[in-house]
Amino acid sequence: MALRRPLDDRHSVYVDRHFPQTLLKKEGYRYRVVLGVGGNIGDTRRRMNHLWHYLGRLPQLSRIRSGVILRNPPFGFLDQNDFDNTVIEVATSLTPRVFLRLIWRIEKRFGRRRSFANAPRTLDLDILFFDNRKIITKELSVPHPHWDKRSSVMIPLKSLAHKGARRYYENLDI
Repeated sequence: MALRRPLDDRHSVYVDRHFPQTLLKKEGYRYRVVLGVGGNIGDTRRRMNHLWHYLGRLPQLSRIRSGVILRNPPFGFLDQNDFDNTVIEVATSLTPRVFLRLIWRIEKRFGRRRSFANAPRTLDLDILFFDNRKIITKELSVPHPHWDKRSSVMIPLKSLAHKGARRYYENLDI
């Protein structure tokens, strides 16, 4: 059962068994990657827990940490449900381009259909950071543009620094 704490009239933080969570890092991976995870179709918190388990079965990466889940309003296209967002840190030896292809396959596996910009979605995975690299290509911009201006990234990202969820959401300063 998830614990919910309202932050204001439009934002709530959810804490459950896997969000936030810290695991021991497996050795042998070259890079650390922070993924932004979001969705607003169906039971998104349940889907995030399924994603956490699915990532744990992939040999191409190792889960390191997850942040709290933030329920927040959409931006861009506003006529849709609120989003649930979190961040997950993983280790991998895949190159950024190959890793991007992997997360596209994961999105598709979890029912993602691309229709238009900022459309409702079952699962959205964004590479926020790929080690300390700066990457700008047609397909990928790292760090993710405007990551530091979005509460959907900043609040879960801040929670990665804390081991206990209660310490995080009781002392949250917005």
